[in-house]
Amino acid sequence: MWRYLPKLEAEPGKGGGRVVSIYFVGPYKPIICGIADYTSFITRESPVGRWGVLSFDLDKYGAPLTSSDDVAADRVWYGIPGRENFSASVILEGLKNLGVKNEDAILWFQHEFGIWPDSQKFAAMLKDLYMPKVVTFHSLHFQSSETPSGLRKSQYELLQTVLPHVEAITVFSYGVYWAVISAFPEYCTKVYIMKHGIHSYPEISSLSRKEAKEKLDNFLLYDSDLDQATKEALHKQRIFLDPDTVVVGETGFLRPSKQSELLYAVRDSLQKTIPHRRIAAARIGRATESQKIYCKQLRREQNGRDKFLLETWLPPNMFPLAQRAFDINFYWPSDCTQSGVLAHALGASAVVAARDLEGVGEILKETGQLVHKDLRHLIMEIRNLILNPELRERTRKKALGYAAEFSWKNQARRHYELAETITKALRKKDEVSSDQSP
Repeated sequence: MWRYLPKLEAEPGKGGGRVVSIYFVGPYKPIICGIADYTSFITRESPVGRWGVLSFDLDKYGAPLTSSDDVAADRVWYGIPGRENFSASVILEGLKNLGVKNEDAILWFQHEFGIWPDSQKFAAMLKDLYMPKVVTFHSLHFQSSETPSGLRKSQYELLQTVLPHVEAITVFSYGVYWAVISAFPEYCTKVYIMKHGIHSYPEISSLSRKEAKEKLDNFLLYDSDLDQATKEALHKQRIFLDPDTVVVGETGFLRPSKQSELLYAVRDSLQKTIPHRRIAAARIGRATESQKIYCKQLRREQNGRDKFLLETWLPPNMFPLAQRAFDINFYWPSDCTQSGVLAHALGASAVVAARDLEGVGEILKETGQLVHKDLRHLIMEIRNLILNPELRERTRKKALGYAAEFSWKNQARRHYELAETITKALRKKDEVSSDQSP
């Protein structure tokens, strides 16, 4: 039986039990990172007054910050000293600063190894916190050869020390679920599948691809900070305005692990197999300081004619629109577990062609997207989609159905449903213990 919460029969807290509050622990906006975004999307849909965040000192965390000022200051405490400097006492201090008095409060940690690099210290912190705890694991593998279960060795060792000291953990995919319970069958009742939330962009998903391309072209030429030479090349080539041009694109951070250079090779292969259609490739994103060497490589491979590197940040309203504008969103990472980029793409009814790898492959197969372990085979599937537009419409509808089922609103409700299940079980356990005491 899946430890999975698909049904949403009532609003959390309206089933007659006591109200439960969740205090999320991890990076939070204005920190720029995928997990900070993830937590902000959950809290955005959480019941008013029933959530808080314990986050890191913004000056010491070591990540870029946005200029956003829409953080609920009374619900967020930026007091964890740093990724190497955390403890149970620090977390308890944060709860005190947030005025936590409700006995039905749950600590909910967002875990990724770059955020909590000292696994032994992380486990010790959980052990010393005498209150209900849940951990969402963002970066567990299930296709590794390092252990029989498919987990990486470091992940197995972390779970071995963490599982005894938490009430539950949540994972994003069936593959990870099976890996964890096969490795730790004694803790199978603590493991839950909580799918990654999907965004909802009804205005964007209702646009025709022609309309989306026109809006993206207008932004890039007139509102973005692209250099003038790139704007002139984009204007001359009209890759987003020519109705006969097929655009294969990619958005997001310019990380080497994404292997975005393959985007240009895929364009060349498609052009050879479909010579009567013009194929263009567009990679949109900007490099952080650590990614500038890789960015130079991409610059050398783009040509400003049918291969573009568009170095600009896409604002929140333009990111999913760009994904909708691309005829195909290409994604072939060298390593991944799941991807926040897909949460935007599926909600924008974009078409994705990607590598069948870990949780990314799992979610794309569930949503009817193009996915394969072999790049050459995937290129042929892209070719088939380009030549058969009706396939694109079927893919689009299936993605939108998935996006509705796993919207951030629904996933936030599932968080509170699990929280209430945990507190109810703990109260029942306390009552039994009390009845048995002399």
